[in-house]
Amino acid sequence: MTVLHNLHTHLTAKERNTPSLPMRILHERGLIQGKILDFGCGFGKDVDFLHQQGFDVQGFDPYYFPRYPTETFDTILCFYVLNVLFPEEQNQVLMQISSLLKPTGRAYFAVRRDIQKDGFRTHQVHGKPTYQCFVKLPYTSIFLNENTEFYEYKHINQATDNQSKCPFCKPAARLHLLAETPLSYAVLDGYPVAKGHTLIVPKRHVADYFELTFEEQKDLVQLSAFVQKRIKADFQPDGFTTGMNIGKSAGQKFPHASLHLIPRYTGDCKNPSGGIRAILR
Repeated sequence: MTVLHNLHTHLTAKERNTPSLPMRILHERGLIQGKILDFGCGFGKDVDFLHQQGFDVQGFDPYYFPRYPTETFDTILCFYVLNVLFPEEQNQVLMQISSLLKPTGRAYFAVRRDIQKDGFRTHQVHGKPTYQCFVKLPYTSIFLNENTEFYEYKHINQATDNQSKCPFCKPAARLHLLAETPLSYAVLDGYPVAKGHTLIVPKRHVADYFELTFEEQKDLVQLSAFVQKRIKADFQPDGFTTGMNIGKSAGQKFPHASLHLIPRYTGDCKNPSGGIRAILR
């Protein structure tokens, strides 16, 4: 899946002589712990501050510090990044951060609250068109004033306040979460039919895929494309089968939509030919 990119996003990074406001507040509250990643760190001033405080910290920025992380982290920081990205780019960042976060880790997002209108404007310093937009996340708000808001994120299967009885609305903590967006999540199936068998699940409790909104359906497609690359790297399959069961007669066990992404391996069945028609044989 191709995601459109704003070419001048990096121009919104600010030169600063002091740590950012979210950095100062989160540090004062003792919320920055363990191994840390500053995702979209710009010129890296907050990274320098944390280094000086003795933290184990790494910075990533696709323009200024482009080496993509290969580890997972206890705390991930993402300050004022989402406001300068198109919606699908925002989703990409959220998927990346969730996949880099340890199972019991926490991510903190800071977004601007002083943007009155979405769209392009000419940068005052560089004279280039830069994009800005209002962002609202369905995560726990931990700080809010007229200019900014901070959110705390944790993996959906680590939430302790979820009282749902549906195993898809409240996925088990033991499941390996691969990535998450505000609308859906992907986990390795608890009862896999092949190595790397993955479930991609909308968060809204809807039984029929065709009753999901277009935004929810599109979100599942984007998430499946993201985790497919991860599965391909981790398990080296020779192919994939994707599909979903809709209704009891199609084999749907729980009344919650889900997309199966199943890696296929040479020799995993006697006769894989026949296309989709072979499913009913």
